[in-house]
Amino acid sequence: MKKIFSVLVENRSGVLSKVSGLFARRSYNIDTLTVGETNDKTISHMTICSSGSKWEMEQIEKQLNKKLDVIKVRTFEEQNAILKEIILVKIKYTAANRGEILEICQLTKAEIVDSNKDYMIIYLCAEPDKTTGLLDMLGKFNITEVCRTGTLAMSKCSLGE
Repeated sequence: MKKIFSVLVENRSGVLSKVSGLFARRSYNIDTLTVGETNDKTISHMTICSSGSKWEMEQIEKQLNKKLDVIKVRTFEEQNAILKEIILVKIKYTAANRGEILEICQLTKAEIVDSNKDYMIIYLCAEPDKTTGLLDMLGKFNITEVCRTGTLAMSKCSLGE
């Protein structure tokens, strides 16, 4: 089972360590973790994607709610959320394969954000499965570096919002 935890926390040093330590001590898996300030500089937003049994996901939520630095915990399933991820891929290219790489970028709506005569850096902000798809398509080329954010998630707008 995969679960997304949207966690508002106090924005101060040590909070990330405490939250990630909760997962480590109990051997729970963190698939991705992203953290950033909210519009209120005293509060940070953590998006934690985790996988495990239903019981483990319930325990994670209970344990997060017990942390003093945690303000609010919300959980939701992937189908009830907007998910985005950023990926940067550096590729060593040749004149022979440049056109094919450009075609993949056009097909996936990825952008070339930097290049020189030997390398290009490709950027994509999309759903996690689309960033994985881009990597799969570029896999046959000479990828020299990949930087990928964790998943950012927000629950979809409901009629009452």
